[in-house]
Formats: sequence, structure tokens, C-alpha cells
Amino acid sequence: MGENSDNGDGELSLALLMYLPYRATSKRVLAGLASAGAGDISAAQARVVERIGPNGTRLTDLAEQADITKQTAGFLVDQLERKGYVERRRDPTDARARLVCLSARGEALVPVANDIVDGIEREWERHLGPRRMRQLREGLTMLREITDPYR
Repeated sequence: MGENSDNGDGELSLALLMYLPYRATSKRVLAGLASAGAGDISAAQARVVERIGPNGTRLTDLAEQADITKQTAGFLVDQLERKGYVERRRDPTDARARLVCLSARGEALVPVANDIVDGIEREWERHLGPRRMRQLREGLTMLREITDPYR
């Protein structure tokens, strides 16, 4: 099914309509990170990084949340670690486990990415208007209740 696929009545599916803004946002964030000196982060690596919690996240959880295999997640984390964006630390709650954490270099990129996303959301609000933007956020937040096992 291509991006121009419809749901049978000439309209794009809701899933595709939600994906297109996500993809556009992802591309703009990656471009902004590149401008900030982090042009070596791939889209696949970014999918892993954006799921790292403030106190670190176990590799198995990153893989599950990014919907990739543990082996792929390990490969991507290895790459990110070599580039200096993440580091592995001992999990204080389980001495056998390791947490993937943002390094100082990775942490420095968080405000860059957040500023880009904030700017995109301001653009969307100008385009949709405040009421529709609020309704969009409310509707998607409600959908999260039945679609996001990590909420």
C-alpha cells in the first residue's frame, strides 16, 4: 500500500494521516540535530534515543518500545555509544542489568530537539487554529488510552 492509498472511499486512512506529520517532524528534528553538529544520528538511532527515559532504560524495553528486535536495538545502541550519545550504566535496582542512558553529549541535544518540536507545534496551531489544535491533542491523548501500552 502506497502513501496515496485510501480507505476505499477516496480518503486517506487515519493511520496514514497520523504518520505523515510524525514523519515530517522526525525529518525536521534530524535536520535540526545535524545543524547542531549531530548529523551522524540516523532515523533508526533517533527512534531508540527518543525512548530513553530520564533515568535510563533497559535495552529490552528500548527494543520493545521502538518495535525492533533486541539485537537491532543492541546494534543501534552500540553505534550511539561509539559516537558518544549514550552510555551503559549499572541498573541500581538490579546489579545484573544495565541501563542505556544519555551521555552529556546526548543530553545536550534534548533542548535542541524539544525546541524544534515546539516550533512545529506552533506552526500546526497557526495552521489549524487554537480550537482544532486543542481538539487534535485531546483526541490523540484519548486514543493513547487504547493504543499505547507504555502510557
